[in-house]
Amino acid sequence: MIDRLNQSGKRLSKGHRKIAQYIVEHYDKAVFMTASRLGESVGVSESTVVRFASAMGYEGYPQLQRSLQELVSHRLTANQRFEMATEIEPHAVLPFVLKSDMQNLRATLEGMDAQVFEDVVQRLLQAKAIYVMGLRSAAPLAQFMGYYLHYMFDNVHLVSSGATDVFEEIAMLREDDVLVGISFPRYSTRTLEGMRFAKRCGAQVVAITDGPMSPLRDIADVCLMAHTDMASFVDSLAAPLSLINALLVSLGLHRKEALTEHFRKLETIWDTYEIYLEEEGHHA
Repeated sequence: MIDRLNQSGKRLSKGHRKIAQYIVEHYDKAVFMTASRLGESVGVSESTVVRFASAMGYEGYPQLQRSLQELVSHRLTANQRFEMATEIEPHAVLPFVLKSDMQNLRATLEGMDAQVFEDVVQRLLQAKAIYVMGLRSAAPLAQFMGYYLHYMFDNVHLVSSGATDVFEEIAMLREDDVLVGISFPRYSTRTLEGMRFAKRCGAQVVAITDGPMSPLRDIADVCLMAHTDMASFVDSLAAPLSLINALLVSLGLHRKEALTEHFRKLETIWDTYEIYLEEEGHHA
């Protein structure tokens, strides 16, 4: 994309060349600007920005913007991502972030391949052991997934950067096992190394990541993608969490009888040891 922009100067108008140059030099800010804001920053009209996107071969500015976001999202430092938030007016933060999450959910649903989703479900159902690996900002996603998988399967391992090294936690991987690697920009090097190790062990590797540019995609046997366009330095995990939720619900339906019996036993334990607050206690 940067090469295309650099080479575009020969055939674009003066206004278009200014836009191309601005994107090349300030990609970290430009890719998250509206067409109006980008035009204002460059000194051209909003319509010129829209025509520039068409000249670059896109249906419109939103398509150009999304393409750029996918390309540069993994390059952004925490400081650059934080600077993005300075473009948001304080009173507009709540609707901006919530609408951004809604867009991520919508884009994830529209881009989801139902056959790939079912393929992942079947791999997990047939696995002898399931390893869920998510480090740094992806750790809460892995913990959520691992927590509910424990209700459905006997041999589930949550791989985290705790007291032991991650390689010690996945050292027992075998051919009949599945490792689920979860990572989003900025991608965790350790997660990528763990996925490569799993492949060398002959295990199946499932990736949950953000898009076709993700380095996880080249390693995994199968890849589920969830959009995570961020509003600031905070990762947007709404779509990945919803995708994992859908996986868990689907697995639960396949394991309905065993799960029903398991929960029946757990309810007895929870009642005996007062794990959860009872209704009477709540009102008291």
